[in-house]
Amino acid sequence: MHRSELIRRVDGIHWYHQMDLGQGIRTPGVNNPALTLPRLHLPELTGRSVLDIGAWDGFYSLEAERRGSARVLATDSFSWGGAGWGSKEGFNLAREALRSEVEDRTIDVMELSPQAVGTFDVVLFLGVLYHLRDPMTALERVASVTSNQLILETEVDMLLTRRPAAAVYPNRELNNDPTNWFGFNPPAVLALLKSCGFRRAEVVWSRTAMSRLAGWVKHLPRSSGRRSLTDSLQRNRLVVHAWK
Repeated sequence: MHRSELIRRVDGIHWYHQMDLGQGIRTPGVNNPALTLPRLHLPELTGRSVLDIGAWDGFYSLEAERRGSARVLATDSFSWGGAGWGSKEGFNLAREALRSEVEDRTIDVMELSPQAVGTFDVVLFLGVLYHLRDPMTALERVASVTSNQLILETEVDMLLTRRPAAAVYPNRELNNDPTNWFGFNPPAVLALLKSCGFRRAEVVWSRTAMSRLAGWVKHLPRSSGRRSLTDSLQRNRLVVHAWK
């Protein structure tokens, strides 16, 4: 594709992921997944099959292919179906521009099954769990298509509670987004995974309000334009690996 044509098509899409499409062109997404990538601690993917659930623009699907996966299937429903502000146009263009062979399937998490999509060595379930109204059933569907390892990244809440617990967001309590429903704490995430068929689950990365508070206070700037404490503690994220 000629560079001018690629630029024209990129400019006509509302991107979520910032992505390098080659020829010095980078998509103007609101999220830079390259910053999240090191936190995921991806295993060796050479020769393995990968399922990316909630792929959106497809950054992680394309990254799995770049790392040598034998087969990559990108799936989405909400973003690709136009229910939110996203679309499938970004994924389609990125795949075309990078001459990718990543497969795609428009399918809801609740419709996943071995009969529908098969099973995969590695399943990516990134930034999806807290958007689901029925997260436990969704995890059962995810477990059914995972033959070996799941990598889950999610928002967490209720961090001062040691027992498995969850916050419920009936309106726009989390990031002013009406599609956010639950904020599980880390014990709850681990418990849910084990109850849904994973024999082992462990936290491989976390960033919580408590850990950020210490760093924020330590490096608190004196200028009047400093970021507010509320803003600095807004996002709590967790990455968990689980095995069948």
